[in-house]
Amino acid sequence: MIDELRREVCRLHAELVRYNLVVWTAGNVSGRVPGEDLFVIKPSGVSYDDLTPESIVVCDLDGNLVEGDLSPSSDTAAHAYVYRHMPEVNGVVHTHSTYASAWAARGEAIPCVLTAMADEFGGEIPLGPFALIGNDDIGKGIVATLSGHRSPAVLMQNHGVFTIGDSPKAAVKAAVMCEDVARTVHVSRQLGEPLPIAQGDIDRLYDRYQNVYGQRSHL
Repeated sequence: MIDELRREVCRLHAELVRYNLVVWTAGNVSGRVPGEDLFVIKPSGVSYDDLTPESIVVCDLDGNLVEGDLSPSSDTAAHAYVYRHMPEVNGVVHTHSTYASAWAARGEAIPCVLTAMADEFGGEIPLGPFALIGNDDIGKGIVATLSGHRSPAVLMQNHGVFTIGDSPKAAVKAAVMCEDVARTVHVSRQLGEPLPIAQGDIDRLYDRYQNVYGQRSHL
């Protein structure tokens, strides 16, 4: 099961490159190992072109290296804190995608002015606190901001984007969508003040997208 998850997480890093969410070696994807107090994550400072399933490292929920020859990502402590405190989360992604990070640099949440935002995020994409890299502080900010919030994405002030999901793929999707709406809302503000969506309509859009949209099993 760990080997399968390593393959999936390795493959998903290519999606960050494909959607222009990362540059050089920045950014990372992690995934919780089902039924274990473990997760897998990108090693620190390794090029996306050089990533292999075997290079993806395994850590415990305190962020300690359990399996692998390389040092874990510098964001490992943040991922570990999220997994410890949000048991429903099975995937975490971090990017410095351009438009979303620009909002983070301004210290501003992205307002819900698009139906796509209501669908995916259930409201605004919130702003988390400034925190330094290397300990639990970023993880604490992620958990405090997203707990009880419908958004799977948070803009960490002066830093970038962290997203969560019930799978690593879901967390990657949230990162892709976060950058997409961050860009569109930014462009709309160049034309004037974007029009807000009423909360009742946001709720209805979110419910439809989460519970009706797409294919559903008939079994």
